[in-house]
Amino acid sequence: MGLLNLLMKDPLAFILIAIPLLYSIIFHELAHGWVAYRMGDPTAKSLGRLSLNPLKHLDPMGTIMLFVFGFGWAKPVPVNFGLLRDRHMGMIWVSAAGIITNMLIAFMALFLTRLLSLPPSSMPAEILYYVAQINIMLAAFNLIPLPPLDGSKILMGFASPSVQNFFFRIERYGFIIIIALLYFGVLNPVIHFFEWMILSLIKLLLP
Repeated sequence: MGLLNLLMKDPLAFILIAIPLLYSIIFHELAHGWVAYRMGDPTAKSLGRLSLNPLKHLDPMGTIMLFVFGFGWAKPVPVNFGLLRDRHMGMIWVSAAGIITNMLIAFMALFLTRLLSLPPSSMPAEILYYVAQINIMLAAFNLIPLPPLDGSKILMGFASPSVQNFFFRIERYGFIIIIALLYFGVLNPVIHFFEWMILSLIKLLLP
């Protein structure tokens, strides 16, 4: 899936795919901040993070990971859960917002492919398919219930204070744990299951 290989083979296709993929990550983070703002936390808005400007969101390492390995991340949008009107439901909805956004982008890409009756081998169809694929993967990856991924905070919205405190304590080591589990293939079945679940839901909604 390496985008760097695509850059070497077809620079135009790389540009046509890279831009919507980068914005898929940006929309993911923007959704977190927007829902938090609507639920009472103005932190992201006050820091200028409710913006489509890529420079406000892109994380250098996360962007490199996206192009090399096919998954990546942006700078997390700051959220003060203590300012949310309903802390428990707010934690769930704010955390789920990015995942839902990626699922909607994937749905729209596949819907447009079907609506326009695009030939599978055409450039527009390949771009839309790739956008759908990466957004499904981003949503599935973020559903993993390990901090700092969104799945852990969705779980924390339902969990007891002791479980929440445990997740908060290990969050600083979260990406190290996740990268190690990815390296040994432990998370692959989990990601594939979430991808299957998301794609099955999208297929149910497609006309």
